[in-house]
Amino acid sequence: MSYQDIYKSWQDDPEGFWMAQAEAIDWDQKPTKALHDDNAPLYEWFADAKVNTCWNAVDRHVEAGRGDQTAIIYDSPVTHTKREISYFELRNRVAGLAGALRAKGVEKGDRVIIYMPMIPEALEAMLACARIGAIHSVVFGGFAANELAVRIDDAKPKAIIAASCGIEPGRVVHYKPLLDGAIELAQHKPDFCVIFQREQEVAHLEEGRDYNWHGFQYGVEPAECVPVEGNHPAYILYTSGTTGQPKGVMRPTAGHLVALNWTMKNIYNVEPGEVFWAASDVGWVVGHSYICYGPLITGNTTIVFEGKPIGTPDAGTFWRIIDEHKVKSFFTAPTAFRAVRREDPTGEFIKKYDLSGLRAVYLAGERADPATIEWAQEKLNVPIIDHWWQTETGWAIAANPLGIEELPVKLGSPSVPMPGYDVQILDEAGHPVEAGTLGAIAIKLPLPPGTLPNLWNAEERFKKSYLNTFPGYYETGDAGMKDEDGYLYIMARTDDVINVAGHRLSTGGMEEVLASHPDVAECAVIGVADELKGQLPLGFLCLNSGCDRDHADVVKECVKLVRDKIGPVAAFKLAVVVDRLPKTRSGKILRGTMVKIADGEEFKMPATIDDPAILDEIATSLKTLGYPAS
Repeated sequence: MSYQDIYKSWQDDPEGFWMAQAEAIDWDQKPTKALHDDNAPLYEWFADAKVNTCWNAVDRHVEAGRGDQTAIIYDSPVTHTKREISYFELRNRVAGLAGALRAKGVEKGDRVIIYMPMIPEALEAMLACARIGAIHSVVFGGFAANELAVRIDDAKPKAIIAASCGIEPGRVVHYKPLLDGAIELAQHKPDFCVIFQREQEVAHLEEGRDYNWHGFQYGVEPAECVPVEGNHPAYILYTSGTTGQPKGVMRPTAGHLVALNWTMKNIYNVEPGEVFWAASDVGWVVGHSYICYGPLITGNTTIVFEGKPIGTPDAGTFWRIIDEHKVKSFFTAPTAFRAVRREDPTGEFIKKYDLSGLRAVYLAGERADPATIEWAQEKLNVPIIDHWWQTETGWAIAANPLGIEELPVKLGSPSVPMPGYDVQILDEAGHPVEAGTLGAIAIKLPLPPGTLPNLWNAEERFKKSYLNTFPGYYETGDAGMKDEDGYLYIMARTDDVINVAGHRLSTGGMEEVLASHPDVAECAVIGVADELKGQLPLGFLCLNSGCDRDHADVVKECVKLVRDKIGPVAAFKLAVVVDRLPKTRSGKILRGTMVKIADGEEFKMPATIDDPAILDEIATSLKTLGYPAS
């Protein structure tokens, strides 16, 4: 069947479509129907079923005789460690940890915060919670104490599972002091903590509260899988907003299982037993969906990678892992590829490895600029697939579904909506606009299985954030357009559409043009306040490694490029060369913070920022252009 056939089969009979997909899941009690809409616009999927995520991700593969297959490959260039864990071993490890948690009073519905680096034990902790029906909330390892405290007070965990430290190239990140500080700051106090002691740093344990991971499980009965209701939350994942209280996105158990299972073959085109690698972190949604749950639910081998795309030890890290572990499908962020391309523009490192087993590369996390995709297409000679989704949705809204058929790639587009997503482009009044017109991207309700049904303890905020602007739709917060073929183009966050003398312009469109300049490795465009035109675009350019051209010449060429491609209407005259851009740890560029610096406004240090020192560099570079205007 073609993509069009499958999408139409969903449109014609959404209920039948999702009930058919549910057949692939092992149910303790099968659902009687897919959609439960009695509490619309708060929709639920498979709510009357009973099921266990850990059983579906681990035990059923062992029971089916595939226990010897590798479930997890751990590859840590920062600690020079590699090991493999079979499904059989994973089941025993997870059951042991789950039994120890249960023996200490953790039960179905209790929350457990997980604060760990990229080690297999992080996945084991997630699965152990799922095994007994506890709701986990993974917090990115190394988050500041204050940010962790906010999440402790919101989730009110019975227990916290953490590691003594994280390892970054050239430094040890001290997790335990951050955890101690967070517990001190928080109003809510967990009953106990479990600390995985790493040999790089053995942390002090508080007597009576902290338990050593290795001794915690002695003499405890392993736990069996506890069936939970289909609408029982599998986890809470806090979105990393730059201001205010983070939003606790809830993921319902049954819809999560059905949707992720469908994606592994249909989108990522992998079969059970093949190696799938998402180079992300368990602290983000990609780590939940495609390091832990998705690959294991379908019986793939997943890779837990502790390192960086460059510097551990060089720009060939990705290619070494793909070669060594026979990766079939690889998922990373465009920002990681831009970093590799900047270090190795000619692809010398790629030539050192055998990548013949790699079938496709998937990019998501922010817009994949055409220049980066073209570079990867040329150097890797496999489909480079941009796809688009959000923490809130948990899986792809739009993609090129290689497991169904390979659609033509259109540079700058994550391709087409997946079954379950009726994507519309709306004007400010909520009316659909014509093809090729920029507008707000919204999805007609109900959202498909596996997406957020609500926020944790914040129903009014859920409605205000996502449902109230366009009644009957989920507001994505992104701006973009569709072409005549139904391909979607994500141009910017709605906040990043700037108004230049009455013209609504996408900063993403300008970034696309700037990134096409041969010397530009990475760029960002923001809108700065202007008395005459309302806003003016301002570009930041990072140049390729080894580029020694005069910066003023590059800026002049980039300004001309935007004028030629977009026209004088863009009023693009301001650009500056910088060494690096401020980003979150997951690679998203902090454009909003850069705007505040340029406009001279107060700003709160983003909790997720990778290196705060970059903001000073941005401020210094802005001064050369006269910003903030005094």
